[in-house]
Formats: sequence, structure tokens, C-alpha cells
Amino acid sequence: MEAKKLAMLCKEFAENRKAENVLVLDVSKVSSVTDFFVLATGTSEPHVRAIVSEITDSLREEHGVRPNAVEGETRTPWQVLDFFDVIVHVMRPDTRAKYDLEGLWGDAPQVKTRKPRKTRAVS
Repeated sequence: MEAKKLAMLCKEFAENRKAENVLVLDVSKVSSVTDFFVLATGTSEPHVRAIVSEITDSLREEHGVRPNAVEGETRTPWQVLDFFDVIVHVMRPDTRAKYDLEGLWGDAPQVKTRKPRKTRAVS
């Protein structure tokens, strides 16, 4: 699967579980490790687990894709899913603020998503 498509699916699945402040950063020009970071915030450790489960389960069931590695214990404020070309970081707000990955990777452009256009109801 193309890396950008995978990153956008991870964002979508995180948002399905009400992840907050979900961003996709294109780090391909500033990192030799990966092409995209997906950053998402869960309000509590159970919420972080639910977001991670939604991403991994949905990708496996719908696309046959599994992470190459998962870092972080089930009772941790930060879990990482490594898909090689896409790395997903799911964190609690305090952890996200402390490590400030957006600032650290500030040279990486944010991938903008298109919002579905609202259609007018026909009367």
C-alpha cells in the first residue's frame, strides 16, 4: 500500500475512536527513517489503547496490513505503531506536549486532508 494512503487511513481510523488533534506529517524530506508520521492524542490510557486497537484491527481486517512493530505497554501514555513508511504515535495530552514531536519535526509539512463537501438537500 502506498505510504500516504496508509497514513491517511491511520488518521481516519484514529478519528473513528475520537482521537484528538490528529496530524499527518510528511517527513520524507527530513528523515531517512520513514516517510510519514501520524500523531494522535488520546485523553487517557484506555483511550490510547482503544485508538491503537482501532488502527491495528481495521488495517488488518480491511486491508491485510499489520504493523511491523508496536512499542509501548498497554498501560502507557505513548504507543507507537511502526509500518516502516508510516509511524503512528498515539499519546496522552501531557506526553504529547512534553515531547513536542510537531516542534521537533517542524520542517516537515503537514498533509492536508480534504473535507467531504456538504451536499445540499433537494427540496
